[in-house]
Amino acid sequence: MELQNGRPAGADRRQPREARVYDYLDGLGIEYQRVDHAPAQTMEDCKAIDEVLGTAMCKNLFLCNRQKTNFYLLLMPADKPFKTKELSAQINAARLSFASEEYMLKYLDILPGAVSVLGLMNDGENDVRLLVDEDLFSDEFIGCHPCVNTSSLRLRTDDVFGKYLKSTGHGMTKVKLIGE
Repeated sequence: MELQNGRPAGADRRQPREARVYDYLDGLGIEYQRVDHAPAQTMEDCKAIDEVLGTAMCKNLFLCNRQKTNFYLLLMPADKPFKTKELSAQINAARLSFASEEYMLKYLDILPGAVSVLGLMNDGENDVRLLVDEDLFSDEFIGCHPCVNTSSLRLRTDDVFGKYLKSTGHGMTKVKLIGE
């Protein structure tokens, strides 16, 4: 694995959802570094990627309510455990669970293992509510997948939660997860 600046050569030969991410970020003038790797399915897989990127990959959870009428993308530090009850109380939503692959594709155009804040560019109707653990704002960079789990990006936190998020039309709700 080697850290590269910007989009890969031959990005047009990559999966369309990945190529669209590079087009989107480049169109916004957002700089990023990238590393290609074997498919990363777990946070454990991301540890070697973290070292190359020089920042920790963000844990991204796609959630929904029991009725499957409200959808949430939760971003949190990789090493923090997730407690449903703790989050539910802060966003006034009972009975949260993980949303299915069907909804990931429908709203974010992402498959399991590649969930990322970058999928919000595909949610033109703002059906997904972004939730961000406040601890993520203490780091200069954030690590995430470009809508596929065979590459990872390092982006400036300010760019993600500023320029990028504004361009998607999404707001965000800061949450404080203790995870104990």
